[in-house]
Amino acid sequence: MKKVWILLTVLLLALAGCTNNQNETNDKLSVITSLFPQYDFVREIGKDKVDVSLLLSPGVESHAFDPTPSQIIAITQSDLFIYTNPEMEPWIDQIVENVKDDGTLILESSKGIQFIEGSHDHSEDEHDDEDHDDQNEQDEHDEDHLVDPHVWLDPLNAKIMVTNISNALIELDPENEAFYTENTNAYLAKLDDLNDTFEEVFNERPNDTIIYGGHFAFGYLADRFDLTILSPYTGFSPDAEPTANAISELIKTIEVKNIKIIFFEELIEPRVANVIAEQTNTTPMLLHGAHNVTKQEMDSNITYIEIMHENAEKLKEALNYE
Repeated sequence: MKKVWILLTVLLLALAGCTNNQNETNDKLSVITSLFPQYDFVREIGKDKVDVSLLLSPGVESHAFDPTPSQIIAITQSDLFIYTNPEMEPWIDQIVENVKDDGTLILESSKGIQFIEGSHDHSEDEHDDEDHDDQNEQDEHDEDHLVDPHVWLDPLNAKIMVTNISNALIELDPENEAFYTENTNAYLAKLDDLNDTFEEVFNERPNDTIIYGGHFAFGYLADRFDLTILSPYTGFSPDAEPTANAISELIKTIEVKNIKIIFFEELIEPRVANVIAEQTNTTPMLLHGAHNVTKQEMDSNITYIEIMHENAEKLKEALNYE
């Protein structure tokens, strides 16, 4: 792997010597983002003064993603590359190493956010399965205490990310500071409205438990509003598989609590959620983590705000609002 990156570095240096920066012929800032929320934030703040693109192609699941050499070259030719945090994009150190001398500003959009651990509620007795060996139990325990990278799913964290992005755009384009500031303030007001919606949902809830048949992503909302999220999965890896015991215990919990909806995650086949739904007569429903969007969603110009408001309405239904 190290040899590959050495060769890639040589290639990038050669290309840097023969390729003009986009801004020499284009007045717009060139911005690339790793995930959809940052992409949408840039659209809202920069509007017609930026050319923003998403590193992920529509429909690509983010957790298993690694940038290709051509994508790294595109980053080196941009003015600004925005990622989430090292926990969400573990490949970021390779990017930094390859673009540090190319003039591209690299922004960790999560700066200033208080991270929480990724541990979450599972079905009861999930780890009591005697068939698990000690190593598997230790692996699950270790993954259960990773830092949760999904900071954008709390609107208050999104406000911090938006401010970080706004500051970066102003740093690169100070002549348009007033333009970016006006757009930022308008968008922060929308995020305040979104936050009010979630406070209304959770502060008056008749129930405090939801079932998520995917990998855990909504920890920041759960932590802030003391919401119990039960999942058969451990951690964030899309390759993880729940145990039969975890699924069995979750089915028992659904029956005891008379839960009617089981959520699944975007861009991953909801195989486990569908199995549980069939066994419990619950309704499978998408709770969108907004890591990335489908081609249809991208073509329709869906926004982070729209996704999150839809999530709020679905959570109301799952929490047994009349």
